[in-house]
Amino acid sequence: MGKLLGVDVKLNEMSPLTLAFIGDGVYELFVREYIVGLANCSANKLHKKCVEMVRCEAQAASARKLLEFFTEAETDVYMRGRNAHVSHVPKNSKIGDYHAATALEAVFGYLYLNGKIDRLRELFEMIIKE
Repeated sequence: MGKLLGVDVKLNEMSPLTLAFIGDGVYELFVREYIVGLANCSANKLHKKCVEMVRCEAQAASARKLLEFFTEAETDVYMRGRNAHVSHVPKNSKIGDYHAATALEAVFGYLYLNGKIDRLRELFEMIIKE
């Protein structure tokens, strides 16, 4: 059970695509924060770097990197997100990558809505650590 602007919601019953919808924004915000911290440069350069990190292939690679570190609850959300029926896959993207990216976004949405910002930061740090 969580609260969204004062409204009680059952996060475990929320559609994985709804979780991915909010998780997409959360993930992009983390990426933007990260790239702004790397360099003070033009908005165009920042945007290109951001797109490079949020495209589904990059997110799929990140998802594969994190999968072994997910808790049981996070793995459950990931699997629900990966198996969700999507109606559109961007051209030039592999369906498997798109499903993995959607699953990762679902996890980020789930954690955000549960108020687990420290856990989000921990996972994102694993992503950017090379």
